[in-house]
Amino acid sequence: MSQYTAPGHSRNNLTKTQKFSIAGVATLGAAALAFSLVPGSPEASAQAADVSPVAFAASSHAQQAVHAGVAKQQTNADKQAKDAAAKAAADKKAADEAAAKKKAEDERKAKEAASRAAARKPVYANNLDGWIRQSLDIMKAKGIPGSYEGLHRNILRESSGNPNAINGWDINAINGTPSIGLLQVIKPTFDAYHVEGTSTNIYDPVANITAAANYAADRYGSMDNVNGAY
Repeated sequence: MSQYTAPGHSRNNLTKTQKFSIAGVATLGAAALAFSLVPGSPEASAQAADVSPVAFAASSHAQQAVHAGVAKQQTNADKQAKDAAAKAAADKKAADEAAAKKKAEDERKAKEAASRAAARKPVYANNLDGWIRQSLDIMKAKGIPGSYEGLHRNILRESSGNPNAINGWDINAINGTPSIGLLQVIKPTFDAYHVEGTSTNIYDPVANITAAANYAADRYGSMDNVNGAY
């Protein structure tokens, strides 16, 4: 078929209608290409397949990072627990050592104090002089009056200094309560005037003297005032 070219127009000059037609075809082509790449299409699946290894690798790296972080935290927690346990053990050891040191120091001081007390404590001879002096110290501590001379004088008169002396013939003996010991005290009187801290044995020299002096102080004001049977 022959083509007609209008006067004044070249073949390359397109009409406005033709230009719009060409633009429409290009738009349809682009739309068709876009539609072919929507999800579910083979091309999209191919591209997704190409991206999947990258995404998996990223996920794997993230998991490894999380595991590494957890492991590091666990290691730090274990170290902190060990450090705390070691500190507690060290503190306990220090406290035990301090307590043991204090106990040893207290025991040492107690022994020294006992030693000093023993050194200060008077030693009395086991004879009449020693018995009288020990009784006088007890009497002084208890507030019982009396002197060495007064005790010594009455002891010699009553028993001649024999702590086991017994009167078996006077009225007390007849009544069943004989006079006993250095100052010839009957048992009821000894029990009534016994001085705490001395023996409860009436034959004990110091206990006998001290009880008799306590009785004489109550009855006569002091053993010093006694010059005969009392």
